Amino acid sequence: MPRRVMLVTDAWEPQVNGVVRTLQRTVQEMRAMGCEVEIVSPADGYKTIPLITYSEIRLALFAKADVEERFKAFAPDAVHIATEGPLGWAARAICLAHKFPFTTSYHTQYPEYIHARFSFLPLWLIYRVMRLFHDKSGRIMVATPTMITQLQKRGFRNVTLWSRGVDTVMFHPDKRDVEHGVFAGMARPIGVYVGRVAIEKNIEAFLALDMPGTKVIVGDGPAKDSLAAKYPQAHFAGVRFGEDLVRHYADADIFVFPSRTDTFGLVILEALACGTPVAAFDAPGPIDILPGSGAGAALPDLHAACLEALATDRAAARRHAEKYSWRACTEDFVRLLTPLPKPEKKRFWRRIRLLGILRRRRRPPWPAA
Repeated sequence: MPRRVMLVTDAWEPQVNGVVRTLQRTVQEMRAMGCEVEIVSPADGYKTIPLITYSEIRLALFAKADVEERFKAFAPDAVHIATEGPLGWAARAICLAHKFPFTTSYHTQYPEYIHARFSFLPLWLIYRVMRLFHDKSGRIMVATPTMITQLQKRGFRNVTLWSRGVDTVMFHPDKRDVEHGVFAGMARPIGVYVGRVAIEKNIEAFLALDMPGTKVIVGDGPAKDSLAAKYPQAHFAGVRFGEDLVRHYADADIFVFPSRTDTFGLVILEALACGTPVAAFDAPGPIDILPGSGAGAALPDLHAACLEALATDRAAARRHAEKYSWRACTEDFVRLLTPLPKPEKKRFWRRIRLLGILRRRRRPPWPAA
């Protein structure tokens, strides 16, 4: 097992999202297992600029020289590059220059995210850049079997499953209805979304549903003001943390996850751990977690999924969440840090011979004399 691990990520505190929470908990578990972890992030004093359309996300610039010095000083047993931002590209270049094997992870469907904002950029071109980033990775870790299949269809190699976990002590059904609950006075049923309020999250598909009760949006992001103005009947609760966040999950009647572009959706597990059934589209993440679980519904019709989730036993949601352990998730991560062996290359003459055979087969027959 690698004991000294360098983790390079463009997503870190003070960002609030599923990628950061996943990495934070994985690092915590790794250290509890006896690993020494060196984290390289934009919070390390580098010059940063805000990401276009996401000012809360800062990108580190001109960090390569310092990252290389840290790489040499730390002398890691393994390097994992978690994101495809400037730090990720710098770490990739350093590992290649030193002929040091590394692994990567695919947390976010950036091609779809970028295309949603800048539709003039063709999806195939963005995927080509993503393949270039990951093409030298010893393993590409993704969260669900559906994402493995999707990436393989796009030409990605060495794609491996690395699932996610949830803190079932912090996220718990006993936080429901404490002091009459956080939604006291609001019309029931309560449907809640938790996450970034941005165009790629498809939140409007939830807000536009013709359903009784109250729709609650927990989080912040570039689309918040426009959505709040368009849907004044919805309640925008802003960003919540700690036990306050847990109560927003637990006091909801259903959790609605309208995104079609996430690779997993950690918030799904957090809601289930609080005993709140989940309604979602049949997209990567929900379709890997919910079907057959009795914990909610992932369907082509979000309205139908909400109705099915409202009829779901809350105890079944909690039981399903208890199957996801952060320790098991981290043990898998550490095991996967060892890159897959490189495929054996064919000899040059064998490739030439095969090419000749294929050409002869495609050659049209000579016309009869």
